Amino acid sequence: MESKAFNIRPADRLADVTEYYFSRKLKEVAAMNAEGKDVISLAIGSPDMPPSPETVETLCEEARKPTAHGYQPTIGIPELRRAMSGFYKRWYGVDLDPSSEIQPLIGSKEGILHVTLAFVNVGDEVLVPNPGYPTYTSLSKLLGAKIVNYDLLPENDWQPDFEQLEKMDLSRVKLMWTNYPNMPTGARARRETYERLVQFALRHGIIVVNDNPYSFILNEGERLSILQVPRAKECCIEFNSMSKSHNMPGWRVGMLATNAQFVGWILKVKSNVDSGTFRALQLAAAKAYDNTDLWHRLANVDIYAGRRRLAEEIMRLLECQFDPKQTGMFLWGRIPDKYNDVEELTERVLHEARVFITPGFIFGSNGKRYIRISLCAKEDKFVEALERIKRL
Repeated sequence: MESKAFNIRPADRLADVTEYYFSRKLKEVAAMNAEGKDVISLAIGSPDMPPSPETVETLCEEARKPTAHGYQPTIGIPELRRAMSGFYKRWYGVDLDPSSEIQPLIGSKEGILHVTLAFVNVGDEVLVPNPGYPTYTSLSKLLGAKIVNYDLLPENDWQPDFEQLEKMDLSRVKLMWTNYPNMPTGARARRETYERLVQFALRHGIIVVNDNPYSFILNEGERLSILQVPRAKECCIEFNSMSKSHNMPGWRVGMLATNAQFVGWILKVKSNVDSGTFRALQLAAAKAYDNTDLWHRLANVDIYAGRRRLAEEIMRLLECQFDPKQTGMFLWGRIPDKYNDVEELTERVLHEARVFITPGFIFGSNGKRYIRISLCAKEDKFVEALERIKRL
């Protein structure tokens, strides 16, 4: 029988997206490592420290129970939902009903998919920051939404320009993605920005989704949530993740918080996609929410602070300008004017110094003259990276 496999084509939606930059670039880095070139990666934001011992012990203890291995409710077990509610009360002063205003997620990336499916029809518009997390764009495109970028610029401290937003045609906009403390720029969350976002959302009938996983990382002062603003629950959804704050990126535990109606609509999507999270993992995550202030400082913040100082040395060595007030687990810097484009710098650093850093263009056109350094590498790797770059 003649094979017709050569006639098979992928779905049309794949034409609108490319393979995720890091998925593609890590293949190149792996090939270099296979050749013995020993590339130091300062690119990926994957915390390399372990969770608290109590978290790991709870996982092991619960996983040994013979009754722990069945399907779990999509809404999450009560213990985890109560722990998430307590976390928001303890750190942000926000009251959330654990039975109706919280939805556990298999990481925030999943939440981007579910929220878009729940609120956005094909052809509707979505406001996406430039620069911003690439998944806001790629998943929206896959689902048939139209991307409308709004600028984040250094002269506005990477905060939204509300005058520019008000001049836009917002008649078809359903969602607006925000992310403070910001990635990739390190801009801090501001109460004033959150208040203006809530007013903007209420005035235009837009849902603002604030992605908030970085408020524990090198973020001095009050931790902020958009849900602290009066009436925010009416028009806002907030994501939070344990990946960065609790050293649990591979565990895939996150949450969203909003009003009960929104949670119900999102649950309609999620319940048709997965069958819940392993019970032992949920109980361990609930335990992690009890981590002390001292644990967060010694096992997370202090370690990043030491690495941050070395990352700043690399920025200065590369003659890049950066704001020392940045927060989060990355350092964002503007490249010198002598380079034609950012990859002229990052590719040279990769192939000659064997250090992998992220070119800012992957976050949008407003990042094309920037690089991003991840703090997710041991200090000895930072020291070695410095020495390699000095030899260029």
